[in-house]
Amino acid sequence: MHNKKLMYTVRVSEPNPGLATLMLEQFGGPQGELAAAMRYFTQALADEDPGRKDMLLDIATEELSHLEVIGSIVSMLNRGIKGQLAEAAMEEADLYASLNAGGESHTTSIFYGGAPALVNSAGVPWTAAYIDSIGDPACDLRSNIAAESRAKIVYERLINCTDDPGVKDALAFLMTREVAHQKSFEKALYAMEPNFPAGKLGGLPDFADKYYDMSQGEGDARGPWNQGEQWEFVDDRDAQSAVDGGDGSASVALSAAQTDSVTAFALRTTSDPDSNPVTGADLGAGPGAGSTTRFEDDED
Repeated sequence: MHNKKLMYTVRVSEPNPGLATLMLEQFGGPQGELAAAMRYFTQALADEDPGRKDMLLDIATEELSHLEVIGSIVSMLNRGIKGQLAEAAMEEADLYASLNAGGESHTTSIFYGGAPALVNSAGVPWTAAYIDSIGDPACDLRSNIAAESRAKIVYERLINCTDDPGVKDALAFLMTREVAHQKSFEKALYAMEPNFPAGKLGGLPDFADKYYDMSQGEGDARGPWNQGEQWEFVDDRDAQSAVDGGDGSASVALSAAQTDSVTAFALRTTSDPDSNPVTGADLGAGPGAGSTTRFEDDED
């Protein structure tokens, strides 16, 4: 059911189409409210735990109310230019300057008439590819925690982009709710025991505690992520390959017919390491081409 009252009152001091474009990041962007609502709603439909299902549906519904709030901010920021565009109330040069407002707002103004379009601040359309749910509660809850963290940071950046007190106030509310949702997801994650690693299968004991130091040299660092009693630190290059004890090669069992086909293909496409053919790069070489192979006639 739709309550006609916004979850949080929107008070915009004056129109600002450039700022409206930035706000679209939380309307149709990857960290935005629609993406959050769809992520939690679809997770809830498949969750077998009644407590998590209820929480996910509650938060998904709240995210839709946040979408309404941020969409209302965009609409109010665009309201002046929307009327001017529709009624041609300004001279051409003034209208163009107002549309741009120091940013890319002309895109949303012309394409969408100042409406809160489901695009991000760069005009990229919203896509379900933003939803990264995988159907395992331990995975999805961790993803949700990260998503709320990213959304919180985007709201911080948007708050820093405006001096409109009403917009700042509404954005601060939305930002704070990201913090609250993160806490709920954290509690739900740790209410499952065990919750790490995700899934049913455990890791292979021989490799679960190894840290492979793959980037040796200046700047090589140690910390709790690779030292202490939890970790076996492996910096020997020979011990970083063929770690299973094999020869480190790739093989497959083929039938006799498959072996014959692969052998014939390899023979047909074999290269001659002793050749040095003249190529198109040689024929068209000019200044800056570097060393090239010359024609025998040229050599004569």
